[in-house]
Amino acid sequence: MRPVRGPSRRPRDLPKPRPASSTPSPRGSSRYWSWTVTDPARIEVIAPNFKRRLSGVTATVVRLVPVQAREIGIVATGPVIPPHVPQIPLRALLTLPRRTPRVWHARRNVEMIGGLALKHLLRKDLRLIFTSASQRKQTGLTRWLIRRMQAVVATSDKTAAYLDVPATVILHGIDTDGFTPAPDRAALRARMGVPVEGPLIGCYGRIRAQKGTDAYVDAMIAALPGHPGATALVMGRAVDKDRAFLGDLKARVAQAGLSDRILFKPEVPTEAMADWYAALDLYVAPQRWEGFGLTPIEAMATGCPVVATRVGAFDQIVTEDTGLLVPPGDIPALTNAIGDALSDKPRLTAWRTAARDRALTDFSIEREARALITLYRELLSR
Repeated sequence: MRPVRGPSRRPRDLPKPRPASSTPSPRGSSRYWSWTVTDPARIEVIAPNFKRRLSGVTATVVRLVPVQAREIGIVATGPVIPPHVPQIPLRALLTLPRRTPRVWHARRNVEMIGGLALKHLLRKDLRLIFTSASQRKQTGLTRWLIRRMQAVVATSDKTAAYLDVPATVILHGIDTDGFTPAPDRAALRARMGVPVEGPLIGCYGRIRAQKGTDAYVDAMIAALPGHPGATALVMGRAVDKDRAFLGDLKARVAQAGLSDRILFKPEVPTEAMADWYAALDLYVAPQRWEGFGLTPIEAMATGCPVVATRVGAFDQIVTEDTGLLVPPGDIPALTNAIGDALSDKPRLTAWRTAARDRALTDFSIEREARALITLYRELLSR
């Protein structure tokens, strides 16, 4: 399917977005907008979010919809949509005029089912899209649902390879105005309470085996003796079932005599993350499995090079100009890559510039939003 760009326009019945506050947003936060939808009948795109708990899919909807709303009449719907996101209540779906064409952009099975019900039972004129981020063979139900979509989006080439139908590959993006390099890294580190001198390496996110936190810790235990003055950070949250896993990691570090050089930090709010990336010399993404993975892009946007495993979309994100890739679960390879990166300071400096440039060029949330809007326009023109 070849997307065709349509004219950029805003429905007359939807008001222009306005900043929710005149106060500047903190580093790493999105540019939020306050909306009031006066005429839901004029909405062109609906982005359902039917999960009650926060998830990666929910975060995608929350990030994208306010940006897309600058160019097209889009709203989210579901139980946990933050107030700054353009939205309509679920009950409003039942009263939408039948003959007005709209796009229904599903990202879960339950949302595909909801779209099919609205289309075939309530006779709404919906053009159905599904975005897949999964890198495994789909279940029979999922394949059946996908075959009934008018368009399918894959978040990476690897994801597209698992689908039985043609897909448009659209990589995720981030707010590159929020994730930026620090003008003074030494001052930033001092303010954050981390070592000002020496290389600083970080690994952020959920602390669990799937995320490879143990592989990172083992690699740092092996690598740090060869790099005096370097410090490693582990930052994130361990849920109840992973508390023993975290305790074991801390015990390994203590046994290696590195408790003062491998530091465990608690999870911080999303709006504070940009500073934690910008303070680093190197970011490590050691996942054993990943659907897509935004953390390397967030790091690169702050000018931080990346060592990552070949999972998710990482091999489409990290290039030889911005970092290194290793096989998942290969701790010696991860150790060597970290050591090689830290040992070549001129290359590390060049990577910093290239990483920021690549994030700006290929991974802005505006680029992702525009690509999806192009697809929406094509479906609406049919």
